[in-house]
Amino acid sequence: MKYEFPQNIRSSFEGYNVFIDFYNKTDDIFFDEIILDLKNTTWIEANLSAILGAILNKIENELNDVKIINPSDKIEKLLERNHFLSNFGGYKIPDIYETTIKYRKFKTTEEKLFKEYLDRELLSKEAMPEMSTLLRKKINESIFEIFNNAIIHGNCKNIFSCGQYYRTKKRLDFTIVDLGRTIKSNVKDYVNQDISGKDAIKWAIAEGNTTKLGEIPGGLGLSLIREFLGKNNGKIQIVSEDGYWEQKGCNEREECFSQIFPGTIVNLEFNIDDKSYYYLLSEINEDEIF
Repeated sequence: MKYEFPQNIRSSFEGYNVFIDFYNKTDDIFFDEIILDLKNTTWIEANLSAILGAILNKIENELNDVKIINPSDKIEKLLERNHFLSNFGGYKIPDIYETTIKYRKFKTTEEKLFKEYLDRELLSKEAMPEMSTLLRKKINESIFEIFNNAIIHGNCKNIFSCGQYYRTKKRLDFTIVDLGRTIKSNVKDYVNQDISGKDAIKWAIAEGNTTKLGEIPGGLGLSLIREFLGKNNGKIQIVSEDGYWEQKGCNEREECFSQIFPGTIVNLEFNIDDKSYYYLLSEINEDEIF
């Protein structure tokens, strides 16, 4: 089977829909060859490698051969710099521009490696907004909560991540993906009623709501990263099953896809044109960002 990607693929509702369509077109194929043709593609945002990697990993696990053909020189070099192509028959080249957050596939037992990766690849980037050491630690914990939620709620085997620093666009995107149980499935079972994908995401991100059992609450880390990105005029996007939810600054948007994504995508977009210095009010008084 051959699948042709469109001209431009960005971190947007339309861009995520491309990957959802690709997943659904290849979902029932076994013992075959899947050819991803990039002949028409002039641009793909590199952080989206996390989504493509998750899908291609699933395709290979179903005993299919994967080929990526006809990438432009620009896209090929981009996907070699972030070490994506080396996982699918290509090469690695040095990131001389220091703009990539390397593509990685983590086992669910590799929590420590993921935290170290966050510090090394994301939070230590010179382009990141300035913040106190304590806030940087809290943001690491907040992003790790997404990783941890995929393990606890998603019941998945692997978690995929990748990011990119876009100098001219003044943004840094970091994407985390799992192909585990969806937010909609978890929330639907917990509240014991039918619910749309977008409403399930809204329920899950509301502070205090969690489907986690026991004394330790879940979702608290996400509230901190949401608050930070709101003040930073950044963005957070969540895709799960047929639901799409986005927060840009303090404004929210929600949509429904016509097909489903059988897992969860979280994209964090930091505004690196932000000259503010951030710290926790807990460093003075209480747990809020200032």
